[in-house]
Amino acid sequence: MTDYQHLTITYTHQERVAVVTLRRPEVRNAFNTQTMQELVNAFQVLGANMHLHAVVLTGEGTVFCAGADVNMMQQSVSYTKEQNLEEALYLSDLMHTINTLPCPLIGRVNGAALGGGVGLIAVCDIVIAVESARFALSEVKLGIAPAAISPYVIRKIGETHARALFMTGERFGAERARQIGLVHTIVPVDELDEMLEKTIQELLTSAPEAARVCKALAMSIGTMSHEEARSFTATTIATLRTSAEGQEGLRAFLEKRKPNWVKTSPNT
Repeated sequence: MTDYQHLTITYTHQERVAVVTLRRPEVRNAFNTQTMQELVNAFQVLGANMHLHAVVLTGEGTVFCAGADVNMMQQSVSYTKEQNLEEALYLSDLMHTINTLPCPLIGRVNGAALGGGVGLIAVCDIVIAVESARFALSEVKLGIAPAAISPYVIRKIGETHARALFMTGERFGAERARQIGLVHTIVPVDELDEMLEKTIQELLTSAPEAARVCKALAMSIGTMSHEEARSFTATTIATLRTSAEGQEGLRAFLEKRKPNWVKTSPNT
């Protein structure tokens, strides 16, 4: 197991769920170059783990992620354009690595998410936030832009909301985040883990391979032409129906029993 300094990875639910926690509460879980490197490594490792049904991404303490570390921003002032380009490309690679995690990714938003923290939320499949959470794409206030995270944020909230929030950099609450599609569920802080567990249990009753296919389907089908979608979707369902998992699921339904991927032993 890799020894991470800025995050931890724990496993629950018979090691079918991994929890990635940003562990820099002294700087509101802001990320620097090392944090980005650790996240890339962690999600590459998790992406190769076919045993996982889900991954949870969260922050330690009362803040989810405050975006870029102040020290990293100070260093960037003296960077050349080439050095800034290298750093920006690395952030883009980080977003891509997390976004393409094959299994479902749940964002456990335990507090504020600013700048790049919003980017991390945008690459989550399911987002649960405390009702006190605050959000902002605040880069414009610093004379820059949320460029590296923009493809993922725009896909999540749409161009109309991105145009407004990118340019104003205004802070907004959990309810607005839910209305624009950045967040799916809002709960009081003392109900966050209860809702997280409910969501995990829903995913654990879904066929794990089919869930991965469903994620890929949702991410790709919107960019296909009619003919591409026709062929892709027909091939997908035919493949799933004849797979071992598909056969088990259909037989379990017809026999009125639970499929073999549904476990009855303790959660942790």
